Amino acid sequence: GSNMSVSPSAIESTQQIRFCRSPDGVRLAYAYHGSGPPLVVVSCWLSHLQHDWQSPVWRHFLEDLGAITTLVRYDERGFGLSDWNVTDFSLDARLLDLEAVIDSLGFDRFALMGMSGNSPVGLAYAAKHPDRVTRLIMYGGWAGWPQVPSMDDETELAFQALVRAGWARPDPIFRRVFTNIFIPDATEPQMRWYDDLQRMSTSTENMLAARHARRRTSVTDVLGEIRVPTLVLHARDDTAIAFDHARTLAA
Repeated sequence: GSNMSVSPSAIESTQQIRFCRSPDGVRLAYAYHGSGPPLVVVSCWLSHLQHDWQSPVWRHFLEDLGAITTLVRYDERGFGLSDWNVTDFSLDARLLDLEAVIDSLGFDRFALMGMSGNSPVGLAYAAKHPDRVTRLIMYGGWAGWPQVPSMDDETELAFQALVRAGWARPDPIFRRVFTNIFIPDATEPQMRWYDDLQRMSTSTENMLAARHARRRTSVTDVLGEIRVPTLVLHARDDTAIAFDHARTLAA
Protein backbone atom coordinates (compact mmCIF):
# COMPACT_ATOMS: atom_id res chain seq x y z
CA GLY A 1 0.00 0.00 0.00
CA SER A 2 0.98 3.68 -0.07
CA ASN A 3 0.06 6.76 1.92
CA MET A 4 -1.31 10.11 0.75
CA SER A 5 2.07 11.84 0.63
CA VAL A 6 3.73 9.34 -1.71
CA SER A 7 5.05 10.83 -4.95
CA PRO A 8 3.49 9.80 -8.30
CA SER A 9 6.58 7.83 -9.36
CA ALA A 10 6.55 5.97 -6.04
CA ILE A 11 2.88 5.09 -6.50
CA GLU A 12 3.71 3.72 -9.94
CA SER A 13 6.43 1.54 -8.48
CA THR A 14 3.94 0.12 -5.97
CA GLN A 15 1.56 -1.05 -8.71
CA GLN A 16 1.47 -4.82 -8.34
CA ILE A 17 0.72 -6.77 -11.52
CA ARG A 18 -0.57 -10.32 -11.14
CA PHE A 19 -2.00 -12.99 -13.44
CA CYS A 20 -4.87 -15.46 -13.08
CA ARG A 21 -6.85 -17.72 -15.40
CA SER A 22 -10.47 -17.59 -16.41
CA PRO A 23 -12.41 -20.91 -16.40
CA ASP A 24 -11.80 -21.30 -20.16
CA GLY A 25 -8.03 -21.00 -19.68
CA VAL A 26 -7.55 -17.39 -20.83
CA ARG A 27 -4.75 -15.72 -18.87
CA LEU A 28 -5.77 -12.37 -17.38
CA ALA A 29 -3.53 -9.59 -16.10
CA TYR A 30 -4.70 -7.45 -13.20
CA ALA A 31 -3.07 -4.75 -11.10
CA TYR A 32 -3.67 -2.95 -7.84
CA HIS A 33 -2.20 0.08 -6.10
CA GLY A 34 -3.08 2.66 -3.48
CA SER A 35 -4.63 2.19 -0.06
CA GLY A 36 -8.13 2.31 1.35
CA PRO A 37 -11.32 0.39 0.66
CA PRO A 38 -11.15 -1.70 -2.52
CA LEU A 39 -12.57 -0.33 -5.79
CA VAL A 40 -12.59 -2.76 -8.70
CA VAL A 41 -12.71 -1.19 -12.17
CA VAL A 42 -14.37 -3.42 -14.77
CA SER A 43 -11.88 -3.19 -17.60
CA CYS A 44 -12.25 -0.17 -19.84
CA TRP A 45 -11.88 -2.07 -23.10
CA LEU A 46 -8.86 -0.19 -24.53
CA SER A 47 -6.34 -0.69 -21.77
CA HIS A 48 -2.77 -1.67 -21.04
CA LEU A 49 -1.89 -1.89 -17.33
CA GLN A 50 1.67 -0.60 -17.82
CA HIS A 51 1.08 1.88 -20.65
CA ASP A 52 -1.80 3.52 -18.74
CA TRP A 53 0.65 4.78 -16.09
CA GLN A 54 2.38 6.91 -18.74
CA SER A 55 -0.94 8.27 -19.88
CA PRO A 56 -1.86 11.97 -20.01
CA VAL A 57 -5.45 10.65 -20.28
CA TRP A 58 -5.56 8.15 -17.38
CA ARG A 59 -2.69 8.96 -15.05
CA HIS A 60 -4.44 11.58 -12.90
CA PHE A 61 -7.39 9.19 -12.57
CA LEU A 62 -5.16 6.36 -11.31
CA GLU A 63 -3.28 8.60 -8.88
CA ASP A 64 -6.34 10.35 -7.44
CA LEU A 65 -8.33 7.15 -6.95
CA GLY A 66 -5.26 5.37 -5.56
CA ALA A 67 -5.02 8.05 -2.87
CA ILE A 68 -8.42 7.07 -1.42
CA THR A 69 -8.96 3.44 -2.51
CA THR A 70 -7.11 0.23 -3.20
CA LEU A 71 -7.69 0.49 -6.94
CA VAL A 72 -7.92 -2.74 -8.93
CA ARG A 73 -7.80 -2.76 -12.74
CA TYR A 74 -7.42 -5.55 -15.25
CA ASP A 75 -6.82 -5.91 -18.97
CA GLU A 76 -9.74 -7.76 -20.46
CA ARG A 77 -9.33 -10.88 -22.60
CA GLY A 78 -7.66 -10.06 -25.91
CA PHE A 79 -6.22 -6.74 -24.66
CA GLY A 80 -3.18 -5.28 -22.93
CA LEU A 81 -1.13 -7.77 -20.89
CA SER A 82 -3.89 -10.41 -20.93
CA ASP A 83 -3.99 -13.21 -23.55
CA TRP A 84 -4.55 -11.96 -27.10
CA ASN A 85 -5.23 -15.45 -28.46
CA VAL A 86 -8.96 -15.32 -27.79
CA THR A 87 -12.12 -15.91 -29.83
CA ASP A 88 -14.89 -15.70 -27.18
CA PHE A 89 -15.75 -12.09 -26.29
CA SER A 90 -19.26 -12.88 -25.07
CA LEU A 91 -20.80 -11.28 -22.00
CA ASP A 92 -20.73 -14.66 -20.21
CA ALA A 93 -16.98 -15.03 -20.81
CA ARG A 94 -16.28 -11.48 -19.68
CA LEU A 95 -18.35 -11.95 -16.52
CA LEU A 96 -16.38 -15.11 -15.68
CA ASP A 97 -13.18 -13.09 -16.19
CA LEU A 98 -14.29 -10.48 -13.65
CA GLU A 99 -15.23 -13.24 -11.20
CA ALA A 100 -11.79 -14.87 -11.68
CA VAL A 101 -9.95 -11.60 -10.96
CA ILE A 102 -12.04 -10.94 -7.83
CA ASP A 103 -11.54 -14.52 -6.58
CA SER A 104 -7.79 -14.13 -7.13
CA LEU A 105 -7.77 -10.99 -4.99
CA GLY A 106 -9.77 -12.62 -2.20
CA PHE A 107 -11.96 -9.57 -1.51
CA ASP A 108 -15.25 -10.31 0.24
CA ARG A 109 -16.85 -6.93 -0.40
CA PHE A 110 -15.81 -4.04 -2.63
CA ALA A 111 -17.09 -1.15 -4.70
CA LEU A 112 -17.39 -1.76 -8.44
CA MET A 113 -16.99 0.70 -11.31
CA GLY A 114 -18.19 -0.20 -14.80
CA MET A 115 -16.89 1.96 -17.63
CA SER A 116 -17.96 2.48 -21.23
CA GLY A 117 -18.51 -0.67 -23.30
CA ASN A 118 -17.74 -3.00 -20.39
CA SER A 119 -20.36 -1.50 -18.08
CA PRO A 120 -22.78 -4.40 -18.83
CA VAL A 121 -20.25 -6.75 -17.17
CA GLY A 122 -20.35 -4.65 -13.99
CA LEU A 123 -24.15 -4.53 -14.05
CA ALA A 124 -24.37 -8.30 -14.56
CA TYR A 125 -21.94 -8.88 -11.68
CA ALA A 126 -23.88 -6.59 -9.32
CA ALA A 127 -27.13 -8.40 -10.16
CA LYS A 128 -25.54 -11.84 -9.68
CA HIS A 129 -23.56 -11.05 -6.49
CA PRO A 130 -25.58 -8.46 -4.53
CA ASP A 131 -23.86 -9.56 -1.29
CA ARG A 132 -20.37 -8.72 -2.61
CA VAL A 133 -20.84 -5.22 -4.08
CA THR A 134 -20.99 -2.30 -1.62
CA ARG A 135 -21.36 0.49 -4.21
CA LEU A 136 -21.79 0.57 -7.97
CA ILE A 137 -20.49 3.35 -10.22
CA MET A 138 -21.44 3.52 -13.90
CA TYR A 139 -19.13 5.85 -15.81
CA GLY A 140 -20.05 6.57 -19.43
CA GLY A 141 -21.98 3.31 -19.41
CA TRP A 142 -24.88 1.60 -21.13
CA ALA A 143 -27.00 -1.50 -20.56
CA GLY A 144 -26.98 -2.79 -24.13
CA TRP A 145 -29.71 -3.67 -26.58
CA PRO A 146 -32.21 -2.51 -27.63
CA GLN A 147 -30.13 0.68 -27.54
CA VAL A 148 -26.85 0.67 -29.46
CA PRO A 149 -23.97 2.85 -28.22
CA SER A 150 -24.29 5.63 -30.82
CA MET A 151 -23.49 4.59 -34.39
CA ASP A 152 -26.11 3.54 -36.92
CA ASP A 153 -25.35 0.52 -39.12
CA GLU A 154 -23.92 2.52 -42.01
CA THR A 155 -21.56 4.49 -39.76
CA GLU A 156 -20.56 1.28 -38.01
CA LEU A 157 -19.56 -0.35 -41.33
CA ALA A 158 -17.45 2.68 -42.24
CA PHE A 159 -15.87 2.57 -38.80
CA GLN A 160 -15.00 -1.12 -39.17
CA ALA A 161 -13.41 -0.42 -42.55
CA LEU A 162 -11.24 2.27 -40.92
CA VAL A 163 -10.17 -0.22 -38.24
CA ARG A 164 -9.20 -2.81 -40.86
CA ALA A 165 -7.26 -0.27 -42.88
CA GLY A 166 -5.48 1.55 -40.10
CA TRP A 167 -5.41 -0.16 -36.71
CA ALA A 168 -2.00 -1.82 -37.09
CA ARG A 169 -0.31 0.86 -39.24
CA PRO A 170 2.68 2.68 -37.74
CA ASP A 171 1.14 6.08 -38.60
CA PRO A 172 -2.11 7.00 -36.80
CA ILE A 173 -3.98 8.64 -39.67
CA PHE A 174 -6.96 6.23 -39.50
CA ARG A 175 -6.82 5.71 -35.73
CA ARG A 176 -7.05 9.48 -35.22
CA VAL A 177 -10.70 9.35 -36.37
CA PHE A 178 -11.37 7.00 -33.48
CA THR A 179 -9.39 9.15 -31.06
CA ASN A 180 -11.54 12.15 -32.03
CA ILE A 181 -14.70 10.19 -31.20
CA PHE A 182 -13.48 9.25 -27.72
CA ILE A 183 -11.64 12.38 -26.60
CA PRO A 184 -12.81 15.19 -28.92
CA ASP A 185 -11.40 18.06 -26.82
CA ALA A 186 -8.03 16.41 -26.19
CA THR A 187 -4.68 18.15 -26.39
CA GLU A 188 -2.23 16.93 -29.03
CA PRO A 189 -0.14 14.91 -26.47
CA GLN A 190 -3.35 13.22 -25.24
CA MET A 191 -4.37 12.47 -28.84
CA ARG A 192 -0.94 11.00 -29.65
CA TRP A 193 -1.02 8.82 -26.55
CA TYR A 194 -4.49 7.51 -27.41
CA ASP A 195 -3.40 6.84 -31.02
CA ASP A 196 -0.55 4.70 -29.62
CA LEU A 197 -2.72 2.97 -27.03
CA GLN A 198 -5.03 1.60 -29.73
CA ARG A 199 -2.24 -0.22 -31.56
CA MET A 200 -0.55 -1.36 -28.33
CA SER A 201 -3.69 -2.58 -26.59
CA THR A 202 -4.89 -5.19 -29.08
CA SER A 203 -4.86 -6.61 -32.61
CA THR A 204 -7.14 -5.57 -35.46
CA GLU A 205 -8.97 -8.92 -35.26
CA ASN A 206 -9.57 -8.68 -31.50
CA MET A 207 -10.74 -5.09 -31.80
CA LEU A 208 -13.38 -6.06 -34.38
CA ALA A 209 -14.45 -9.27 -32.61
CA ALA A 210 -14.80 -7.52 -29.23
CA ARG A 211 -16.76 -4.67 -30.80
CA HIS A 212 -19.05 -7.11 -32.62
CA ALA A 213 -19.80 -8.93 -29.34
CA ARG A 214 -20.41 -5.68 -27.46
CA ARG A 215 -22.99 -4.51 -29.96
CA ARG A 216 -24.94 -7.71 -29.28
CA THR A 217 -24.78 -7.50 -25.49
CA SER A 218 -27.74 -6.68 -23.27
CA VAL A 219 -28.28 -6.65 -19.51
CA THR A 220 -31.43 -4.51 -19.56
CA ASP A 221 -33.40 -7.44 -18.08
CA VAL A 222 -31.34 -7.43 -14.83
CA LEU A 223 -31.36 -3.69 -14.14
CA GLY A 224 -34.49 -3.93 -11.98
CA GLU A 225 -32.79 -6.51 -9.74
CA ILE A 226 -29.87 -4.26 -8.78
CA ARG A 227 -30.37 -2.88 -5.26
CA VAL A 228 -26.84 -1.59 -4.65
CA PRO A 229 -26.38 2.17 -4.04
CA THR A 230 -25.44 3.36 -7.53
CA LEU A 231 -23.87 6.49 -8.98
CA VAL A 232 -24.36 7.12 -12.71
CA LEU A 233 -21.80 9.49 -14.28
CA HIS A 234 -21.88 10.52 -17.93
CA ALA A 235 -20.45 13.30 -20.09
CA ARG A 236 -23.29 15.32 -21.61
CA ASP A 237 -21.77 15.38 -25.10
CA ASP A 238 -20.33 11.84 -25.12
CA THR A 239 -19.90 10.94 -28.80
CA ALA A 240 -19.17 7.23 -28.18
CA ILE A 241 -22.08 6.34 -25.86
CA ALA A 242 -24.91 8.86 -25.97
CA PHE A 243 -26.12 10.62 -22.80
CA ASP A 244 -29.55 8.95 -23.13
CA HIS A 245 -27.94 5.72 -21.93
CA ALA A 246 -27.25 7.37 -18.56
CA ARG A 247 -30.91 8.32 -18.24
CA THR A 248 -31.94 4.73 -18.99
CA LEU A 249 -29.51 3.35 -16.41
CA ALA A 250 -30.52 5.82 -13.72
CA ALA A 251 -34.23 5.23 -14.33
